[in-house]
Amino acid sequence: MAVYTVHEPPLRATEAAPDPERFVFVRDGFSIWAFLVAALWMLWHRMWLILVVYVVVAAGLETVLRYAGVGSPVLSIVALLISLLVGIEAGTLRRFTLARRGWKNVGIVSAYDLEDAERRFFGSWVGAVPTKGIVPSTAPRNSPPPPLLPRMPPPDVIGLFPDPGPSR
Repeated sequence: MAVYTVHEPPLRATEAAPDPERFVFVRDGFSIWAFLVAALWMLWHRMWLILVVYVVVAAGLETVLRYAGVGSPVLSIVALLISLLVGIEAGTLRRFTLARRGWKNVGIVSAYDLEDAERRFFGSWVGAVPTKGIVPSTAPRNSPPPPLLPRMPPPDVIGLFPDPGPSR
């Protein structure tokens, strides 16, 4: 199962509540597209600052390595490692960009695919939002602490055998 973080967009001037159609689900894990075509992936997700940092770091490393006299096989390996890093951290880069734009992280969902994640999140989200006409209680809900259970003495035998003694 994959883990998704759910991000709520900032409210527009005409909105009283967030529009569920605008919520973004970011999958945690390796992104093959971010690994294969990092710059295009960043452009697709409108991650301008991340793209600028990526280009500056990649060009800077290549320039430094060329002046150091490193051969082209090493340059290719360095470029591959940078792409691998972008592929591994793709979800983190998207979450960073969304947070910079004012989006709020409102939940984490574990699901088999994006559709299942949306179904699970909105199913629990609708249940948590009070319906029209029902006023939530403003009084704090304090419940008594759970009763303390007496500590059991440790067992005499540790392992797979239930009772100490000779084998049968």
